[in-house]
Amino acid sequence: MPPPAKPQRKWMIMAVIGVAQLMVVLDNTIVNIALPSAQADLGFGNDNRQWIITAYALAFGGLLLLGGKLSDLLGRRRTLLIGLLGFAAASAVGGAATGFVMLVAARALQGVFAAVLAPAALSTLNITFTGPKERGKAFGIFSAVASSGAVVGLLLGGVLTEWLSWRWCLYVNLLFAVPAAAGVLAFVAAKETVERRSRLDWPGVITVSGGLFCLVYGLSNAETHGWGAPLTVAMFIASTVLLVSFVVLESKVKAPLLPLRILMDRNRAGSYIAIAFAFCGMFSAFLFLTYYVQQNLGYSPVRTGFAFLPFAAGIALSAGTANTRLVPRFGPRPLIPVGMLVAAGGMFWLSQLTVDTTYLGGVIGPLFILGLGVGMTFAPAIATATTGVNPDDAGVASAMVNTSQQIGGAIGTAALSTIFASAVTRYATSHDQPGSELQATAAVHGYTVAFAVSCGLFLVGAVLTASLLRSGRLQSGPDPSASAPPPNSEVSATTDRMDRVGAARRAPHGPRAAELLGRGINEDGVRLILDLEYRNARLRAENRYLNENLYLRSANGHATSPRPSQPRHAPGSGTNR
Repeated sequence: MPPPAKPQRKWMIMAVIGVAQLMVVLDNTIVNIALPSAQADLGFGNDNRQWIITAYALAFGGLLLLGGKLSDLLGRRRTLLIGLLGFAAASAVGGAATGFVMLVAARALQGVFAAVLAPAALSTLNITFTGPKERGKAFGIFSAVASSGAVVGLLLGGVLTEWLSWRWCLYVNLLFAVPAAAGVLAFVAAKETVERRSRLDWPGVITVSGGLFCLVYGLSNAETHGWGAPLTVAMFIASTVLLVSFVVLESKVKAPLLPLRILMDRNRAGSYIAIAFAFCGMFSAFLFLTYYVQQNLGYSPVRTGFAFLPFAAGIALSAGTANTRLVPRFGPRPLIPVGMLVAAGGMFWLSQLTVDTTYLGGVIGPLFILGLGVGMTFAPAIATATTGVNPDDAGVASAMVNTSQQIGGAIGTAALSTIFASAVTRYATSHDQPGSELQATAAVHGYTVAFAVSCGLFLVGAVLTASLLRSGRLQSGPDPSASAPPPNSEVSATTDRMDRVGAARRAPHGPRAAELLGRGINEDGVRLILDLEYRNARLRAENRYLNENLYLRSANGHATSPRPSQPRHAPGSGTNR
């Protein structure tokens, strides 16, 4: 692992990672604004339009875990450079596209390099900032960028499309990627050695990439062709088979692509669930509120981007406060569920929209509340998901954060779009109104139903995370006091302690292990502490025993054959005191 970075260098690394993350996140929405202009320019039909979005999502979501593993094997610096420069090249190709196929291929390449870049960016942040204060601040900034990047994409996409050309929605990535790559070369330390002994888990790569590809494709197909379409069902079945096979394989291979211990930690599992639910619910706000603001309020694309700024402001306020002040004091358990409840309140407020609602009267308030809730959820969840991870696993643990975002967003978009369409159809068939009036009222009814379902998703997420997350503060490493040597005492007292620690070592869920877990230390850290305590107690007992032998030999004045330097109650010997 590279040596710790100096304070000024750390914040330069933070700036580089922030730019890289912003570029990846805003690309989810910036192209949405440019899509109508690109369609008119390149001449492709409505049935093909979705592939401009789906190609990016398929490549990104399907290859994230592979990208995370490459970060662990090749080093963060190499993978950051590969991701940034590859993303820039793919964006240049897309901006210069002369036809539909060229544009789709470029978007798929963007997804490939985004899958390499995103986990490397987060894992670099994870191993650079280790102190509680600086870590809280860094992850607060990162979470604000990751959550509000979609708003920046809407705003930037509107400005570029309206004032320049849709092609600049792709070319603009070069202005992010090239300076960020220069920053990586200047500030991110290279890994001293490339991991050569660990082979890439190709069966794991194939099964998980195929499983995630089928899942994302199935969700995209469900959005356009319905949940009962044969292709949708086939994709979901294939995804289930491949992902179950992946879990079975990972439990047996020596060097797994995703060590299952990463998912077994309750705090980490709860964080991944929180991120998935937050993005699942949040995407409905972007999708349906964009339509509402443009079609019902008559806003232009640029004005629509500005309309979402209260959401970004709420995220910036709560994410920074949560990670710098609240998480170090209370831990993640009270914050993440409360954040999801606040977000649910914002969604409930949005579900009260009507055809006559104004922006100031019914949109700006719930958007800000939603931003507060998402920031309070997302920032602690990212920090918790990456805390206490072995540096060699930092890439795949970070990739799981990005995978949770992608899968949560894809499920939210597909499921809520279906719910919206069904609600509109039911309303239109059950109400007798003039054509144009019925169309507008039915659309608003569909939006409010989708917002109400999103409110329910946040409530379910709050219950799940409150059940999974452990109480107590987060600790990035072992507590020094936990492994303090026992006080100077008789041999029997030392060996008694050794027996207790040995028992805890053999049974990680004993009282000592429970005490350490309660302090927020993950299971890997607990095992390490128990092992060190065991070894320390054993050495002290043996040292005491030898000292007593030497004293007796000296006092008796004759040589005695020293007994084996084994404590009287060695752990695991089966001797009862």
